[in-house]
Amino acid sequence: MRIALLSTPFIPVPPPRYGGTELVVAELAEGLAEVGHHVTLFATGDSSAGVERRALYAHAQWPPQTLPEINHISWALREVAAGTFDVVHANSASALAYWRATQWPPLVYTLHHVRDEELSSFYRFFPDAWYVAISHDQARREIPLPHLEVIHHGLDAAKYQWTESPCAYVCFVGRFTTVKGPHVAIDVAAEAGVPIRVAGEVHSVDADFGSREMSHRLAADHVTMLGSIGMDEKVPLLRDARALLAPITWDEPFGLALIEAMLSGCPVIAYPRGSVPELVENGVTGFVVRDAIEMREIVQRGSVLDQFDRERCRARAVERFGRDRMVRDYEQLYTRAAAKGRTGSHPVRAARSLRSRLLPNHHDG
Repeated sequence: MRIALLSTPFIPVPPPRYGGTELVVAELAEGLAEVGHHVTLFATGDSSAGVERRALYAHAQWPPQTLPEINHISWALREVAAGTFDVVHANSASALAYWRATQWPPLVYTLHHVRDEELSSFYRFFPDAWYVAISHDQARREIPLPHLEVIHHGLDAAKYQWTESPCAYVCFVGRFTTVKGPHVAIDVAAEAGVPIRVAGEVHSVDADFGSREMSHRLAADHVTMLGSIGMDEKVPLLRDARALLAPITWDEPFGLALIEAMLSGCPVIAYPRGSVPELVENGVTGFVVRDAIEMREIVQRGSVLDQFDRERCRARAVERFGRDRMVRDYEQLYTRAAAKGRTGSHPVRAARSLRSRLLPNHHDG
């Protein structure tokens, strides 16, 4: 199968440090190629994923802005339309609008965001796309969409290591923002009497939170600040950590750091928000706790963590969140989309029919 895979123009594929969507795109591209598909990745010129790559921008366009994304996506879909692809897989909502002109080849679109009313209203205009939610929780919160499937992210387990004898520290990996709870994780570690290693950084939109809640906490004696880390630092961090703390206070659609920890045999201790209850299996890959008090009880020495089976944790994570499983799920979806595309109506007639169906409801957008 010939697959066009569209990443964002904001971060290289794979990302050198931060970049959740781009990490998943890299894993999917290389996994699909490994099983024999011809994958063309539309990303930035500084990307290094091991598939055929095309780029409009030589370098990543950070921070994210609307015009570079529009430029990148419209260019990529023009290239796709001029080619002989069986399916195109996009990871930016704007691709839906540019795909409208041809509706060819069939388009798969993965939702990487929390419920957003503006985006939900936008999706109503594109009933012929194939939508992917990254968790059942995300799917439940979204408007009813035709062709909606849930496919959990997956990562290459071979890139992660595990040990039966972790160190005494716990860790936090993620953006320094109030909904991720890095300040709570630091406080929990202090109350439990264990050291914590903190990986992440403050983004500009969270500058006030960083100065108000993080600056003094990062200076505490039990805290080791690692900053923004890449795989070289992340792998040993998770391998040796007693646990990963995730005291989130938002409905996160998916937590990549959670499955990275599980693949490292490192238990996840997290609040029951968003996708957490469907990702974390109590006692197997981690523990879902109600509050900081329960988190502290598990983190402290002499708790259930002392007998936690890290080998079993990794094995279960490989089964549920390994790259091979994600690739199989997308492969099956691509096959159905491509087959329907070959037997469906002509793109021009389909577009005309779409306009007719949506015209009475145009005011809802």
